[in-house]
Amino acid sequence: TVKSAEPVPDSDKLLRLVVDFGEGTSRQILSGIAEYVEPSILVGRQFPFVTNLEPRVIRGLVSNGMILAVGAGESFALLSPTRPVSSGSRIR
Repeated sequence: TVKSAEPVPDSDKLLRLVVDFGEGTSRQILSGIAEYVEPSILVGRQFPFVTNLEPRVIRGLVSNGMILAVGAGESFALLSPTRPVSSGSRIR
């Protein structure tokens, strides 16, 4: 569940997301989706994330995962469950 979303300073493409993965575990995830979505519409929504990646430093910030999306260009879309699930639920 996305707890906060904001643009990364001096970047046209990056958003900084703070995501709740359940049991009090939150991660900072940077994503190059700013040209497709307004940060405010992400807050409170649930999306699948890949979390078994090595942390990566982008623009001086550590990113601990990746949001899943589909498409290219104008057909871009974020994936989202059709009903609420527990934060941290695994993809099956």
